[in-house]
Amino acid sequence: MLLVALIFYSVPSHGQSSPPKSSISSDQRKAIETIIKDYLLKNPIIIRQAIKNLKEQEAASEKARVLIALKTYKKELVEDDTSPVGGNHKGDITVVEFFDYNCGYCKRAATTLKALQTSDPNIRIVYKEFAILGQKSVVAAKAALAANRQGKYIKFHEGLMSGRTDLDSIASLANSLGIDYSKLRKDMASSAIKNILQKNYKLANALGISGTPVFVIGEKVIPGAVDLETLKQVVLEERAKKTK
Repeated sequence: MLLVALIFYSVPSHGQSSPPKSSISSDQRKAIETIIKDYLLKNPIIIRQAIKNLKEQEAASEKARVLIALKTYKKELVEDDTSPVGGNHKGDITVVEFFDYNCGYCKRAATTLKALQTSDPNIRIVYKEFAILGQKSVVAAKAALAANRQGKYIKFHEGLMSGRTDLDSIASLANSLGIDYSKLRKDMASSAIKNILQKNYKLANALGISGTPVFVIGEKVIPGAVDLETLKQVVLEERAKKTK
């Protein structure tokens, strides 16, 4: 109580019309600081609790910010006609994935997402190329988006996720899928495809996404290579919301 009182009386009143004057002397202020320091040293758990409270407040604030962003950018997330779509194009639940072809966790997540699609035929998947692991990732993302222009995105995407991403491998994959490679290379260099990637970067930034993989389902942002049961549960919860 003494500590609270000392702190209270050391705070100047904001109801004064004239500039506030300190109600305590320099020596009194030093005495208060000493009391506070000694109190915290004897009760360090208070500092830990304060840090915990601060982290919880920051997490709640970030969650609220992301929720607003999800609503603001909903169209860009689920209805962007430049983003490749897989699964059931008319599915009732949309799963958006941000990924990088050179991300090991993304390769694992690709298998999980495929299993989700197999177990739930009413899932719609939106693929967001999010090349953040270097130039090879950018090249692979551009190649996949170029393959999408020839109607071969899904197979090409799966090939990149299970194989290599260098240009020779990209050329080999394209040829195996009957893709016009010269057109693919031309489209890869186009400003249109560059703009798609830039748009994805901006969208990810708005949502606070900085790594891969990340799934967005409804109002939930799920980072990391989560297991199949986790995705199923989130889909189940989102579907339940739609039936209310």
